[in-house]
Amino acid sequence: MEFNPFEEEVPEESEPSQDSQSVKQFFVDLLETIILAVVLFFAINAVSARVRVDGFSMVPTLQDGEYVLVNRLAFRNKLPERGDIIVFVSPQVSDLDLIKRVIGLPGDTIRISGGEVQVNGQVLNEPYIAAAPIYNGEWNVPEGNLFVLGDNRNDSSDSHAWGLLPIDNVIGKAILIYWPIPEWNLIQHVETVAAIQ
Repeated sequence: MEFNPFEEEVPEESEPSQDSQSVKQFFVDLLETIILAVVLFFAINAVSARVRVDGFSMVPTLQDGEYVLVNRLAFRNKLPERGDIIVFVSPQVSDLDLIKRVIGLPGDTIRISGGEVQVNGQVLNEPYIAAAPIYNGEWNVPEGNLFVLGDNRNDSSDSHAWGLLPIDNVIGKAILIYWPIPEWNLIQHVETVAAIQ
């Protein structure tokens, strides 16, 4: 075969290179991942909240600096129960979230005297508190409200100090301590009394 210097080479039809296809696929995958992350973020925030315990009002149950997972849907179709630990918007400061334990429900009469908390005349069994309350008082809980106390009774801004909590302020139920990792623990519901009428 002779070599002809004047013969032009006909280039083959080029297809998109593998490199450009893999770059395109990378950006498609990246976009899908971002969209999925955004959807998951909003879905998770719709059903849960993450709250940092700030202060000592729930000692010994919760410690300052712990992070708690909150179920926003826990009370969608029902009231909180006595003994539930809830997160709510402060009735006094609208941009402040607080965490306390539910003591009284609508219709209850709460009496604190002699270091004991009574609901409708029955003394609560409270193994979770730091110390017995050193204050006294009596409250009637009307419809649409709750009576809440911190487990560190004598170092807590709660219903004994500022009054009743509107149910509409409740964000959800604390269900899990998730940080720091060594403190990871489910938050158990505590039956405060066997039965209160």
